[in-house]
Amino acid sequence: MKNSPVRVLLVGAAGRMGKTVLDLAQSDREIEIAARCDLGDSIEPAMKNCDVALDFSQADSINEICRAASQHGKSLVIGTTGHSQQQRKTIEQTAHSVPIVLASNFSVGVNVLFWLTQKAAELLGSDFNPEIVETHHKMKKDAPSGTAKTLAETLKAMLNSEIPIQSIREGDVVGEHAIIFSGPAERLELTHRAATRGIFARGALRAAKWIVDKPPGLYSMQDVLGL
Repeated sequence: MKNSPVRVLLVGAAGRMGKTVLDLAQSDREIEIAARCDLGDSIEPAMKNCDVALDFSQADSINEICRAASQHGKSLVIGTTGHSQQQRKTIEQTAHSVPIVLASNFSVGVNVLFWLTQKAAELLGSDFNPEIVETHHKMKKDAPSGTAKTLAETLKAMLNSEIPIQSIREGDVVGEHAIIFSGPAERLELTHRAATRGIFARGALRAAKWIVDKPPGLYSMQDVLGL
C-alpha cells in the first residue's frame, strides 16, 4: 500500500453521492480529494494530478472521463449508472489501457447479494421463477437501477430467460432491492435495504485505494472484495 494518501479526482462532487464521498474522505487518512469536477467543468486538466478518478456524475460524461484517464494513464472507479451500450463499449475499450473498477453498486452487502442470488438460482433450479423489485428516491433518473440490471444479467446468464424487473420511484428511499424466487407452494426472497448513501461511498473509496497500481483491465466490486 502507498505510504502517501491516494489522490482522488472526484467527478460529480456536487451531487448526492459526491457530497457523501467528500464527507467520508475527510476522516480517511489514506484518501486525499485532490480535485473536484462538476457539470460544465473540464475534466482533463484535473486528471493530471490524481492517482485515480472517481466518477459519480452522469452517464453522458463517460466519454470525456475515459479519454482523459487514458491520455494520462490514470485509474478509474465508475459508480455512475445508466450507460448506453456504446458508452459501455467505451469503458471496455479504455480498460485495455488503464485499470477500471465498474460497479453498479459499491455496497458490501449488495455485492454479497449478487453472490447469494447466483447461488440461490443454482440450488433452486428451473422450478423457481425469479423477479426483481427495486425502489429508489423519486429523483433517481435511470430505471431500472444499475443494481437491478446486474442482478437480472446474472440470473439471465444462468437461466437463459428474461427476468422481470419492477421499478418504483418514491419519496427519499436510498435504495432497496428484492429478488423473489417463486416456486411450487413456496417462495424465497433475498432483500437488501440501504439506510444511508455512506455504504456506497465507503465502498467506492475502498475501490479507489484498491485499483491504484493494478494492471489494465475491467474489474468489479466483487474483485475488490475478493468474492
